[in-house]
Formats: sequence, structure tokens, C-alpha cells
Amino acid sequence: MHNHPSGEPEPSRDDIATTKQVSDACALVSIKVLDHVIIGMNKGDYTSLAEKGIMK
Repeated sequence: MHNHPSGEPEPSRDDIATTKQVSDACALVSIKVLDHVIIGMNKGDYTSLAEKGIMK
């Protein structure tokens, strides 16, 4: 979970690539990464990569 300085919760290409790298590394030791959440500026404003179908 993290936020963006801009306050926009949409994932960047780097967010998606880093999430894949972390997930792949964790899989080597049988740890499953369930989600990557980006927090926006306003209450309730967030993006879940799992909900968007970006994470498998």
C-alpha cells in the first residue's frame, strides 16, 4: 500500500511492474501477494490492483 504525491490513485506503469517483481520474488519462497493498494487524496479514494484484475 502506498500513496501518490499527486493524490491520484491510478497505478503507474512502474507500480504495475514493481508489483509483478515483488510478487514473483515472493512466489520463490511460497508467499502470495494478495493486493497492492494505492491511496488517493480523498477519503475512500483508492485503487486496488487485485480489484482491477491486474494481479492474478
